[in-house]
Amino acid sequence: MGFIGNIKEEIRIIRERDPAIHSNMEVFLYPSFKVMCYYRLAHRLYLRRHYFWARWVSQKGARRTGIEIHPGAQIGKGFFIDHGHGVIIGETTVIGDNVTLYQGVTLGGTGKEQGKRHPTIGNNVMISTGAKVLGSFKIGDNSKIGAGSVVLNEVPPGSTVVGVPGRVVKRDNMALPQEELDQTHLPDPVREDIMGLQRANAELTNRLLDLEQELKSLRREKRGVNDKMKEIG
Repeated sequence: MGFIGNIKEEIRIIRERDPAIHSNMEVFLYPSFKVMCYYRLAHRLYLRRHYFWARWVSQKGARRTGIEIHPGAQIGKGFFIDHGHGVIIGETTVIGDNVTLYQGVTLGGTGKEQGKRHPTIGNNVMISTGAKVLGSFKIGDNSKIGAGSVVLNEVPPGSTVVGVPGRVVKRDNMALPQEELDQTHLPDPVREDIMGLQRANAELTNRLLDLEQELKSLRREKRGVNDKMKEIG
């Protein structure tokens, strides 16, 4: 896709995913639009082994937008960063198609790996505000990462992750429609665990009450038998 084609695609993506945009001209003010222009130039330089100039361009983009994308990262079609300040994408990160990131997201490494040390993000993935995905594992297609989550292990396709450390809440493996890619409609596994414990406690309490009633009934029957034995005796 040529320069003009890339601009048209960026306009389409941003207008689709941000209802605050009212005209095509506003897109040119968007950090996501600006940083992708810098990224494409830096990535071309990186592929040609002009590493210094690639980093020079990418750092210029980072200073102007607050979004740092290493020129070695591989980014698919339909990529969108909403607001974006504080987003960091590492060198060996691979991002699939139709991925949405929010501000403060880090796609980084753990500092212990060599070679491929950053995550691979599948298609149709949404990563919410402040989430950290650290390591060389994969986030499966059609997954959602909740705000503030810290993901340290591979995520199966069609999953939702919340919490610190991130916990997977399994969902069916159907593609998520774009309108479902929001940051609020996420399950709360801690609340679900507490509710499960409350249900288990209520069941145990009811069972204990039933056993107490049975014991009282047995004691009454025993007293009745003893009273009859005394009468006979």
